[in-house]
Amino acid sequence: MSTELLYMNDSYLKEFEAKIIKIIDENKILLDKTAFYPVGGGLPSDTGVIIYRDFTTRVTNVFKDKTTGNVIHEVEMLGPLKENLNIIGRIDWDRRYKIMRMHTGLHALIGVLNKKTKALVTGNQIKPERSRVDVNIEKPDATLIKQIFDETNKLLKEGREVRIFYMEREKALEIPGLIKLAKALPPAVKILRIVEIVGVDIQPDGGPHVRNTREVGELVFLKLENKGKNNRRIHFTLSP
Repeated sequence: MSTELLYMNDSYLKEFEAKIIKIIDENKILLDKTAFYPVGGGLPSDTGVIIYRDFTTRVTNVFKDKTTGNVIHEVEMLGPLKENLNIIGRIDWDRRYKIMRMHTGLHALIGVLNKKTKALVTGNQIKPERSRVDVNIEKPDATLIKQIFDETNKLLKEGREVRIFYMEREKALEIPGLIKLAKALPPAVKILRIVEIVGVDIQPDGGPHVRNTREVGELVFLKLENKGKNNRRIHFTLSP
């Protein structure tokens, strides 16, 4: 049985009901559905709590099982939790929302950067307070990067809609400018989840996003690092 990934269609779902399918080891739980985002794609996992009657336990880490693809929830303690019980999952919303804002802001930044320089993404790491993205720009140019941040922030303030939809892989790959990763997508992915910031960026993505770019705030450029031949690391944060 595969875990139903509620976050894929509703990034704003803060609380949900689910059934415990399996207890793994002493502190890992498999649910039939979840709104907790598992670590991956440069994003950290969600944290939060699992509640059963008057018992509450912290969810400290969430990850996908490499073999089954099911989402595993690590908790501080199991207590009375066992298989077939119905529980409530509740996400640490303030933390998640910061990650959503940072994530959508990063997509907008990548969209502008790609149009200006044709640069592709070689890596990224998003955190609630500070993030970074690695791109294959040949020559480091902080002035150019600052200009790209200014243009991105102007677009964010315009209130661009963020759309999520699904397409067959072959049809999706026909969209000009869709792929902005230096490495190709895994061939096993037949249906792609597409995230489009209208008029700014479009690319396959499995993470949570805000609905409108006005929610992002302002991207703040922090520094530019040289990380080897043709690889530059851009550090940024959000304001407010």
